[in-house]
Amino acid sequence: MKKVGNPKSFSKTFFSLALTFMFAIAVNAQEPTAAPAAVADASAAPVAGAGDPLKGKELFNTKCAACHKLDQKMTGPALRGVGDKYDKEWLYKWIKNSADLIKSGDAKAVKVYEEFNKVAMTAFPELTNADIDNIIAYTMQPKEEPKAAAGTTTEIKEGGDQGGLSNTIILGALILVLAVLVFMLFTVNKLLKNVIAAKGIEFEEKPKSLPLWKAFAQNQFLVLVSAILFLLVSAYYMYGYFMQIGVDQGYEPIQPIHYSHKIHAGDNGIDCKYCHSSARVSKNAGIPSLNVCMNCHKNISEFQGDKDSTYVDYSKEFYTGEIKKLYDAVGWDPATQKYTGKTKPVKWVRIHNLPDFVYFNHSQHVTVGGIECQKCHGKVETFEIMKQDQPLTMGWCINCHRETNVKVEENGYYEKIHAELSKKYGKSKLTAADMGGLECGKCHY
Repeated sequence: MKKVGNPKSFSKTFFSLALTFMFAIAVNAQEPTAAPAAVADASAAPVAGAGDPLKGKELFNTKCAACHKLDQKMTGPALRGVGDKYDKEWLYKWIKNSADLIKSGDAKAVKVYEEFNKVAMTAFPELTNADIDNIIAYTMQPKEEPKAAAGTTTEIKEGGDQGGLSNTIILGALILVLAVLVFMLFTVNKLLKNVIAAKGIEFEEKPKSLPLWKAFAQNQFLVLVSAILFLLVSAYYMYGYFMQIGVDQGYEPIQPIHYSHKIHAGDNGIDCKYCHSSARVSKNAGIPSLNVCMNCHKNISEFQGDKDSTYVDYSKEFYTGEIKKLYDAVGWDPATQKYTGKTKPVKWVRIHNLPDFVYFNHSQHVTVGGIECQKCHGKVETFEIMKQDQPLTMGWCINCHRETNVKVEENGYYEKIHAELSKKYGKSKLTAADMGGLECGKCHY
């Protein structure tokens, strides 16, 4: 009988040609879609008046925002539309020196003073009448209403429907072509098989190769080498796994009240030891009392920054909601500017937690050693969510003691011991290791 090649090769070739044909149709069917023109909202024109509202906004944020909001009572009244409530000459006198106006017995001044718990307003004699006009112009601007996104959504949907219709037609045509090609492929394959069977033609079958796993199992050398490598790799990873037990580097829990170190320590430049004051004099850095938070947040009831600022990771509404959680915990009513007496405990999640057999004293490192908080805790001023930055393992601490020079300049604590050890070792710079920082009893006793 006549021997021929494998007829399946014809089927493969035919199928490849079919796929190429379909790809060509798909590419030619793609029509460039014109991008919708960007529509920019025109910025609102400044309100006409004697003052400049843009300059007034800057002055308001600098001078007034600590005690006043435009639409909410704080330490002082809400200032939206204040120019319609009081005479301008009266506002000049009140802003420059409210105490004198109250002492003069002015009825309006006394009323405002008594209404807001007899809290005297800070005097601003440095502000000129023009500056005050600018602030008033800013407060007289109408409240911005949130823009409805319905119109934009409708336009997008309408444009999307038109593009979707053409895409549907193209997709349907491609599916139809694919179905026809698949049908032709099976038909031709069946026809070739029938021709081969009718003419008694034989075709050469490729000899079946030995499965890979059988070939591997029959080679004893490869099996032995693979077993040794598997045991070594397993031991390596097991050692790495067990050495990480109790090491919480990168631990970043979600706290019950979100606190952004990036905003407080970074953008606002608040010193770490203002909140963690016990780190100066105590073994522990301590959890700041909520009263420390209220030192500022009595007058900051909502997020002060721009929601589009690069230093924030969440929306303005999110940060304002977290401040409300603080008020709920301490029992503060921003409307009356008084404590209600109803408090709730905040269950903070501990992040840095050394084993009980380890002694670490913050005051010795922070006050005596003069070590910055970032040395152990990382660049906290860049952390939106606080985390454990360093491993805090025994090896990490020992390396620090070996590499860090002790600050002895103008440091009476180390004066005597430094003089003796410098003479003993013959060098002026001493590390913690030189002063016994590697002794077991320093940290374990």
